[in-house]
Amino acid sequence: MKCSRVNSLKGFVTFVNFICWLCGAFIVGFGEYLLIDSRFVSLIPTVCPLFPANMLIVMGTIVTCVCYLGIMGSLNETRCMLITFFILMFTLIVVELALACTFLVSEKKIETFFEKDLMHSLETYKNSTSERELTIKKDFDAVQHIFRCCGVYGVADWEGDVPLSCCTQEPCDVIHQPLWQEGCHIKFRNWISRNLHITRAGVVSLFVLQFICICFNITIFCHFSLKGYGYK
Repeated sequence: MKCSRVNSLKGFVTFVNFICWLCGAFIVGFGEYLLIDSRFVSLIPTVCPLFPANMLIVMGTIVTCVCYLGIMGSLNETRCMLITFFILMFTLIVVELALACTFLVSEKKIETFFEKDLMHSLETYKNSTSERELTIKKDFDAVQHIFRCCGVYGVADWEGDVPLSCCTQEPCDVIHQPLWQEGCHIKFRNWISRNLHITRAGVVSLFVLQFICICFNITIFCHFSLKGYGYK
């Protein structure tokens, strides 16, 4: 009877850890998708480390590694692995909370950096010569074409030398072609914000699952310690 209860507890904890591992793997995959789909990070180098794709990949990778440790600890009844899993997962949760608080406090500063980066990218576009600058030029053209905008605050930012990506209709190589008048700053920022909302929802869900994993893993660890089961 005791053996049956222990096996049931092991199976349940392993299942919870496996679900957490799957969520971590999904987050890594989703982050990779966003990274491939997003060709505009070169325009915001200061804000780039906080880009949703980067955060998701790093966080998902750490979670999958830590959850694998929890799975092996519960399956092999290894108390050392279980307590290591608890410490690492608890540390990860604390770091996530700290990052969330830092991000909320620094949101206004990030907005300022975002504007400065776009203006700097626009100036780089005007004088693009090197390969890196040509990448910025290509990304800026893509932003203007996709978001149907021109410049950072408006078409006047180009000071008369307006690129073809601001053209509203084909053919764009004619004189006095119609141009998008609205700037890209608001539209690009809103696009980043939507990605951040998706990231926040995923992080909150993962945070809840991580907390559940910690609770069940510390339960099975205490049970193994009191009954003398498992390897130390």
